[in-house]
Amino acid sequence: MIVDSYRFLPRSFRPMFENATPLPGEDEPVWAPFESRLAESTIALLTSAGLSVEGEQDPFDLDRERAEPTWGDPTWRAVPHDAGVPLAMSHLHVNNADVLADRNVALPVDLLDELVAEGRVGAAAAQHVSVMGYQQFGCEVWRTDTGPQIVEVLRDQRVHGVVLAPV
Repeated sequence: MIVDSYRFLPRSFRPMFENATPLPGEDEPVWAPFESRLAESTIALLTSAGLSVEGEQDPFDLDRERAEPTWGDPTWRAVPHDAGVPLAMSHLHVNNADVLADRNVALPVDLLDELVAEGRVGAAAAQHVSVMGYQQFGCEVWRTDTGPQIVEVLRDQRVHGVVLAPV
């Protein structure tokens, strides 16, 4: 099966992303072995949907992105696993309607709960992570601030693995 990563993007975006070069010092792929059994592991989800807890967390910065179309907000939000928490979505490149109707479109907590109930996964993290996708520029902030902050939060929860849920 061929995956066309550019199918839903404007044609003008293709040259910007198709042959991206690694940043200095990123010569090798990042890899960490998964050493624990999945059935004994705590798993977190990380979505690029720009989700935040409605009324409790600031939304992602869409005003700056509108002013600077190649900039994406490099901050992150902790999203509680509790399905009853109302979510907001801040993303200029994705239709929010489906995600807001069913958070599992971007944050598959129900599927994770099923895997936990079946004993395939040990536990779901109490909090998952949401970032805003479209981060071509500003990767240095991700490397020095955003990434380490997310890692620290996940380590504090004793998370063994993360499932990426790109939107």
